Amino acid sequence: MTEALTIRSLTTTTELEDVRALESRVWGEEEATPVHQTLTAVKNGGLVLGAFLDEKLIGFQYSFPGFDGNCVYLCSHILAVDPAYRSMGIGAKLKHAQRQESKKKGYSYISWTYDPLESANGYLNIGKLGAVCSTYIENCYGDMNDPLNADLPSDRFVVEWASAEDTKQAQLLYTPDQIMDASLIQWTLTDEGFPSVTDIDEKWLDHDVVSVAIPSAFQQMKEVSPSLALDWRMRTRRVFQTCFAKGFQVTNFMKYPGSSAPVHFYILTKKEVQK
Repeated sequence: MTEALTIRSLTTTTELEDVRALESRVWGEEEATPVHQTLTAVKNGGLVLGAFLDEKLIGFQYSFPGFDGNCVYLCSHILAVDPAYRSMGIGAKLKHAQRQESKKKGYSYISWTYDPLESANGYLNIGKLGAVCSTYIENCYGDMNDPLNADLPSDRFVVEWASAEDTKQAQLLYTPDQIMDASLIQWTLTDEGFPSVTDIDEKWLDHDVVSVAIPSAFQQMKEVSPSLALDWRMRTRRVFQTCFAKGFQVTNFMKYPGSSAPVHFYILTKKEVQK
């Protein structure tokens, strides 16, 4: 079905009204991004891409210019796919189209934020796209009331993705069992089948490669056991901040084998040993 998918830039008020409606439907927000904001962005170096199937808008990506003090980059703000068309690789296709447009516009890299405990986003952003991260922001957006973020601090990774496509992603050099053994976070299963942190093993910080376990089904965990979800938020916050302070960078993501695996893993490597 995705062979018929088309992705193009959106610039008209009518197109951006459709984007706003889809954003509200996907994120459950009463106040989606105003059209006057997205329209102003696309007229001033920003970008709104729409994914269409049979002329129906089923996904979009919205970004605008940013400046880090040295260079101008593209700040990727929102990506959404209609729930009826999930698991078809549309998000990845939108990101690759965004990368092509970013390079055409002269941006050196693309940056965005996401919740590090959302394993599907970790797999896409780090595992498939090859973005990297060494910045963790506590409660980045303050209290958020949408279904995905309510009742938890809105902690975020800030990732960077080079506009040029000649960058190489760090390779997984270890087996799944070795990655699990090297995890800073040790865990056990609760009666409900969710992972629960039992210990943080900091001896691995002396190595050049470490892994960090996260729940594979964080939203389901939050619904069943909010206190357990909050514990994972606070424990992983400490672990990632410690790793980044010691010169580690998130460079890959590994889904642990098995369709019902309770955890997946981020792979972190020391910056000075990356090639």
